[in-house]
Amino acid sequence: MTEDEMRKRLTALRLEHRDLDAAIDALSTAGSGDQLQIARLKKRKLRLKDQISMIEDHLIPDIIA
Repeated sequence: MTEDEMRKRLTALRLEHRDLDAAIDALSTAGSGDQLQIARLKKRKLRLKDQISMIEDHLIPDIIA
């Protein structure tokens, strides 16, 4: 995967992460009581966060001062 492709993927993952956050907030606010659905969305959000972190770590090298 090239650096440009990684940046595009990172943008898409961040957008999906924000969308999931909005969906979780909407379900919680609506008081639908569907805790299983909310838990699944939170789990998906955590997986996205892990993927985002891996790509960011690859794009931003560690610099030892």
